[in-house]
Amino acid sequence: MNYDYNTQRKRMALPEYGRNVQKMVDHIKTIEDRDERNRAAKTIIGIMGNLNTHIRDVGDFKHKLWDHLALIANFELDIDSPYPVPEPSKFVEKPKQVPYRQGEIRFLHYGRIVELMINAASEMEDGEEKEYFTNLIVNQMKKSYITWNRAQVADEVIIGDMKLLSKGRLKITDGVKILEVKELIPAVKRKPQGKADNKQQNKPYNKKKVTSGTNGYFYCPWG
Repeated sequence: MNYDYNTQRKRMALPEYGRNVQKMVDHIKTIEDRDERNRAAKTIIGIMGNLNTHIRDVGDFKHKLWDHLALIANFELDIDSPYPVPEPSKFVEKPKQVPYRQGEIRFLHYGRIVELMINAASEMEDGEEKEYFTNLIVNQMKKSYITWNRAQVADEVIIGDMKLLSKGRLKITDGVKILEVKELIPAVKRKPQGKADNKQQNKPYNKKKVTSGTNGYFYCPWG
């Protein structure tokens, strides 16, 4: 007996549409009449849209479906597509390398974003706006320190690190307030552990007199 395994079948370009869609696309490539082939392609587009309804949330999803049809057909489907057929070379070219900024981060627990914020705030003129950003930065630094180190930290340490990173250009003024740990990282509320609701345990015994068959009596502890 010969078994038909998926591993032995033709590879699907877009497996999310399923094997049946792949077979339909392969079939319409064999249709000689162009008008009939166009009608069949539109029918498959409708089926593909119903199979992947999440694509409808994407802008111009019809265009995306026609691109997928061309990809499933391995760009060998000769039809009158309402959109230009994508170039096959676009699917084989390597993605561009993402440039990463070189250089070391002075304090890893603060991260590079905090350093960039300090540099930007240091360039600002003295005033309420600079004081406001300094307040945000110093509290973010304290929050990051506690998050990564899981330990208490003195405010003097945070202030010293900020002065070091800003090269003395950022200062703590009267308007800058460093929050407490509980204000920066609220404690996680734990659900109260409820007591087992065992009504049978709390139910008082209903004692009844039961004749023992002799002249005496005894109590029956159950109902």
